[in-house]
Amino acid sequence: MNTWKKRTKAVHTGIRRSQYNEVSEAIFLTQGFVYDTAEDAEARFIQAGDDEFIYARYGNPTVAMFEDRIAALEGAEDGFATASGMAAVNGALTSMLRAGDHVVSSRALFGSCLYILEEILSRYGVEVTFVDGTDLAAWQAAIRSETKAVFFESISNPTLEVIDIAQVAQLSHAVGATVIVDNVFATPVFSDAIAQGADVVVYSATKHIDGQGRALGGVILGTRDFIRGTVEPYMKHTGGSMSPFTAWMMLKGLETIDLRVRAQAATGQYLAEQLEAEGTLSNVIYPGLTSHAQNALAHQQMGAGGTVLSIDAGSKEAAFNLLNTLDIWTISNNLGDAKSIATHPATTTHQRLSEETRAMLGITPGLIRLSVGLEDPDDLLDDLQGAIRSLPD
Repeated sequence: MNTWKKRTKAVHTGIRRSQYNEVSEAIFLTQGFVYDTAEDAEARFIQAGDDEFIYARYGNPTVAMFEDRIAALEGAEDGFATASGMAAVNGALTSMLRAGDHVVSSRALFGSCLYILEEILSRYGVEVTFVDGTDLAAWQAAIRSETKAVFFESISNPTLEVIDIAQVAQLSHAVGATVIVDNVFATPVFSDAIAQGADVVVYSATKHIDGQGRALGGVILGTRDFIRGTVEPYMKHTGGSMSPFTAWMMLKGLETIDLRVRAQAATGQYLAEQLEAEGTLSNVIYPGLTSHAQNALAHQQMGAGGTVLSIDAGSKEAAFNLLNTLDIWTISNNLGDAKSIATHPATTTHQRLSEETRAMLGITPGLIRLSVGLEDPDDLLDDLQGAIRSLPD
């Protein structure tokens, strides 16, 4: 298995077949498990074996298959599947931090991630320092000898800044800090975050892993000691675990993720190049464009520009007009779906931020985030061009 490519791992790793030797992974829809004797129950509660289960909140065979498969795909020793992507972010941070600890985080984050860092962690005595994630000097100045963890999105949402994982990890490891990376926009297909220095990787499985808008889910990936010694006790007692049925859907999603994501990224590159060449929009942001400030880093770190681009229509009114004119693109706030989705971050995903904070992060009133789906690239381009042409001069 260690020599398999990611596409093969995404189909075959982690399988636990029952006595019936089924081809498709089984869904174990059970919240509890039976013991032959009272002594067996006692022994399992003292120390459960690798393939022994106690209660669905602690673990389940279908969930374990998903954890094993995504860990193999990411190059991690282990993983813990969670009820949502935000449960993964919260679990990765909160399980390891306590009052008096210091965290350094990039400033450009999804609104709910900012809420955890600014509101929840600070409420319980954790000090958080925010920096410009693309500024290595800022990271170096903020990381202290007592820094416990650093946190960042490898590609920021929605302005698509790319952070140098290897360089930030080097600075962090020099003081013994744990590097936690939210890697949603990079996807497991293009990610080499652990090889590049990340200690912990979190995903919202709701996005590309499911890929079809069906279910919420998340996963925390890292060393076996961190996952089973730090994350699991916190998650199983606070109740943020993934359901077996959701895990089964995520397993099915992983079987096709490589094909889907590569097709979406190729379309993203095509759309970004065409829209930039037309010169109608005030800004086209895509890591795969040579005009992007971190273009070289994106190709070095991921080998592609990803499945999301952002465009600026110039104003909120123009952005709304553009969105309301689209036929194929769906107005929603998810991403990584088979359907192409258009989002206005300033009034949806990042609306709780102050106007000043949005301006500092580059989330302008005219910014639209475009998550590329699996439709024909030319149909998507025609739809965007038609909506852009309909904008008043």
